[in-house]
Amino acid sequence: MQAAEFFDLLWTDFLLHAPSAESIHSLLGAGEPIVNDHIALRTFATPALGLEALHPLFTHLGFVVGDEYRFRAKKLRARYYRHPEAGVPKVFISELLLDECSEQLRGTVLKLCEQLPTAPALDPAFLGSGRPWDISFDSYRALLEESEYAGWLAAHGFRANHFTVDVNALSAYSSVAEVNRALVAAGYRLNTAGGEIKGSPAVLLEQSSILADRVSVDFSDGAREIPGCFYEFARRYQQADGSLYQGFVEANADRIFESTHALSR
Repeated sequence: MQAAEFFDLLWTDFLLHAPSAESIHSLLGAGEPIVNDHIALRTFATPALGLEALHPLFTHLGFVVGDEYRFRAKKLRARYYRHPEAGVPKVFISELLLDECSEQLRGTVLKLCEQLPTAPALDPAFLGSGRPWDISFDSYRALLEESEYAGWLAAHGFRANHFTVDVNALSAYSSVAEVNRALVAAGYRLNTAGGEIKGSPAVLLEQSSILADRVSVDFSDGAREIPGCFYEFARRYQQADGSLYQGFVEANADRIFESTHALSR
């Protein structure tokens, strides 16, 4: 699998869990292609599914590690991957640190992971394969009480949590603020945690996102409608050397995670 095939696979799946994405393309693209800045993936910090276990899937595609990040309140660790080939989107992947969670949450997650037949093979398609375990709606709700991240991942499994419009590449919009105004006028709900715009030119990155679309998910005890995936919007600013900043900002990302929150709605 090549990087382009990987993103195509994730995009096809993403559209099923973020149905707003196509209409947002029409709204912002003005008939032109939308450039993807990055995608985000979520996982659990277990020997078979943690960042180190999944690392070979990214190197197989030619990615190299960028910076690492820590979100202490959410009990997450993250890193991003960049590709030496120009124009390939970045990948931001985070893991829930189970050792920092309650015994109840940890036990629930480990029982889910026992349903995996084997460790992920050296096939990047695993990262877009969806949920590899069965889970009841009650178990999902119990996870949500402690960690929205854990609940979302348990319900949805392995797929792109979000894609990100590269605002720098839009011809009809020059700022995240303009994009946000267009989205609100079209009826989309923004993630307002920490403000509609996370970041600033001072930190070289501005981001915003819509709230995740609600989608039907099949639980072991029936289908329920819960938050699915969402679309993000990012504008990058020039560094001292004239190049655009390519990393991420922890304070921004911390709030972007909340685009999938269910209990606060």
